[in-house]
Amino acid sequence: MVAIAVVDYDMGNLHSACKGLEKAGAKPQITDSASQIAAADAVVLPGVGSFDPAMQQIRKRNLEKPIKAAIASGKPFLGICLGLQILFEASEEGTEDGLGIISGKVRRFRAEPNLTIPQMGWNQLELNQKDLTLWDGLPSNPYVYFVHSYYVEPVDSAVNAAMVTHGSQRVTAAIAQANLQGVQFHPEKSAENGLKILANFVTRVGIALSAGERGKGKG
Repeated sequence: MVAIAVVDYDMGNLHSACKGLEKAGAKPQITDSASQIAAADAVVLPGVGSFDPAMQQIRKRNLEKPIKAAIASGKPFLGICLGLQILFEASEEGTEDGLGIISGKVRRFRAEPNLTIPQMGWNQLELNQKDLTLWDGLPSNPYVYFVHSYYVEPVDSAVNAAMVTHGSQRVTAAIAQANLQGVQFHPEKSAENGLKILANFVTRVGIALSAGERGKGKG
């Protein structure tokens, strides 16, 4: 059973994420310990809330270096919702610097007639990186559950693993780069499709362990 560190920085849905990972066959551990993050087979960075408080909590708990070290080590890493956004350099939501692991910025949806902000509810993904392990066994345009007013805009569009359209705006819904993956939606709230995504991540961790792999393969 793979051991997954679920990073605790006091920002949201830790137990929901853990339940989803448990159903997928993993052994999640909620932690803000650098040594436990380093020892884990994989890391999940969930989050609900605002960008600045999230980064303030990350730094208050001395988690910036352990998170960056985990990603640099090549172990599978998954950011969820706010946990995706703080991987970027900055956000229109605040003034704090992000982790800067992915080049780009977090943007707010532009107001337009009849557009609801935040995007709240089910929407369909347009899958870009078709061979990504995270998408194995999913429909071609799976429905997943979103709650967000902000979205990530990477400098390098090649990292876009999935897109979503809200109103007239087509934005990034997931990113993937080597061992690092992140989703704007909530897989733990996305019924069968979400559980399949989490199961695929757990499978990816197992593949990496069995191959003695760090940052190689399909992603």
